[in-house]
Amino acid sequence: VQLQACGGGLVQAGGSLRLSCRASAIRFSMYAMGWFRQAPGKEREFVAAMWRTAENYSDSVKGRFTISRDNAKNSVYLQMNSLKPEDTAVYYCAAKWGQLVLAAHEYTFWGQGTKVTVSS
Repeated sequence: VQLQACGGGLVQAGGSLRLSCRASAIRFSMYAMGWFRQAPGKEREFVAAMWRTAENYSDSVKGRFTISRDNAKNSVYLQMNSLKPEDTAVYYCAAKWGQLVLAAHEYTFWGQGTKVTVSS
């Protein structure tokens, strides 16, 4: 199983980025997909997750970030708008069989991470 994330980069505060994550070798539609992030010196934290049509977001990104998925492309996306410097982190996609959960330790497969830097 492989999760390949991309789309990170450097953006000014208020800008937007779209992260993508493509999964291989799993029955993608059966998996909940999550996005997590880890800032320097901080623990990995939940950002957003999606299982079928159910979505969940952390309070810090609610209203600014949108998770979506395309099962035909085995891909999950994270549209990030109105970015803030505190969104700076390495973003990871993750997959787990079945229902949506928020806890990182519940996720089985992880991508390599893509770095997002938001300048003020």
